[in-house]
Amino acid sequence: MATSYYPGCTLKTKARNLEVAALESASVLGLELVELPRWNCCGAVYSLADDNLLNLLAPVRVLIRALEQGNDKLVTICSMCYNTLARANRMMREDLEKRHTINGFMDEEPDYAGEIQVVHYLDFLRDELGWAELRKRVTNPLQGLKVAPYYGCTLTRPYEISLDPRPEAPTIMSDFLEALGATPTDFPHSTTCCGSYQVLADPQSALASAENVLGSAISSSADILALSCPLCEYNLGLRQRDLPTDIPTIFFSQLLAMALGLGADLCHFELNQVNTRKLLRERDFPLP
Repeated sequence: MATSYYPGCTLKTKARNLEVAALESASVLGLELVELPRWNCCGAVYSLADDNLLNLLAPVRVLIRALEQGNDKLVTICSMCYNTLARANRMMREDLEKRHTINGFMDEEPDYAGEIQVVHYLDFLRDELGWAELRKRVTNPLQGLKVAPYYGCTLTRPYEISLDPRPEAPTIMSDFLEALGATPTDFPHSTTCCGSYQVLADPQSALASAENVLGSAISSSADILALSCPLCEYNLGLRQRDLPTDIPTIFFSQLLAMALGLGADLCHFELNQVNTRKLLRERDFPLP
């Protein structure tokens, strides 16, 4: 059965390496994802101001699109999109007053009451396929590759929308990496914020946050850092040119595509750091 899929803005441009690898992998695994028609930006962040309901119109419209598509589940890949949509969905489901106000704003849209379940791609893999079955489907196991699984702050916080039942010590990405044949490493800053949008407001503060995360991953003896967010890739990957660290970064979906033996061109490694491509060549993973 087909499941609704929300891409978000960045996955169509600078983070094509996150989306294309994920969609091609899902297809190979027999998981049909159908992109929402008429989707809009999710809003990028969930407003923390109780009276700022206008900022929640964008994510709620996305949820309505999924409802109109006839599905009860919506899959996201970007962790920022997941966080924004899941929190907006929970608010519409549990806060009757705000639900009434937002539905009143959107007089041309059908009323929405939180009928959709928002899930991240990793949740979707675990629940629809399972790690044991994924392990069977792997044709190019990532043996010998030590990967630091990075969750950041949007996949496990707040607790109510955490994609892992243990947000203080999540294991879902480690379980995923083990199914691919890789070796996940533990590091204390796996759920520490990368600096997020402080990169615009206070670049030096964001750099300090990124250095803490990267240093922690390096201390775990990881070969590479696995990410699920384009903004994390910017802060932890591209901005390493301004830091004394040097650890490759890669999206979890690219690792999945590699393990499934998909063509390297589908992974769009040209969008990754130079040192990421260098590491993969050194480990004899095929690159275009």
